[in-house]
Amino acid sequence: MRGTLAILGGLAGAATLSQFPEFSQQYLQRLGGQAEALAAVVAEFDASAEQANLTREVALTQLQGTEFLDTHGGNMRELIERAEQAQADYVLLRAATPLERLTLPQRFRDPEVLQATWADFRPAVQLTPTGMTAAGIGFALGWGLVLALAGLIMRPFRRRTA
Repeated sequence: MRGTLAILGGLAGAATLSQFPEFSQQYLQRLGGQAEALAAVVAEFDASAEQANLTREVALTQLQGTEFLDTHGGNMRELIERAEQAQADYVLLRAATPLERLTLPQRFRDPEVLQATWADFRPAVQLTPTGMTAAGIGFALGWGLVLALAGLIMRPFRRRTA
């Protein structure tokens, strides 16, 4: 029974993790588009600041004094931070192989991009070497997880031998 559950856990892990290389590729494409769009807004803001002989920080500081300006200034700060984060994540994820991306889940942190990617993602059988490797890793993780959980659950029921 435990062996069967372990195999089923392994198969579930394989099926799940085999999807990651393609999902990460689609996320990367969307993140690149998002990074470009945000960079364009930041560049426009910086150009406006430069035209007024201001640095970015001084321009942001001047966006205060009324409720609208305070809100707009805060939004611009968040947008600039998001743009920098998106660009940094994009550069790192683009340089990584699909399997290396498995070790970088913290870089899949843009909620809008993640949600949009997930909404459009359609699972498929990954017969590429990368997909098969990810499936193998997923099988091993699923197998091990089920065996570990079964061991923990069954531990109180084991007989002690003298």
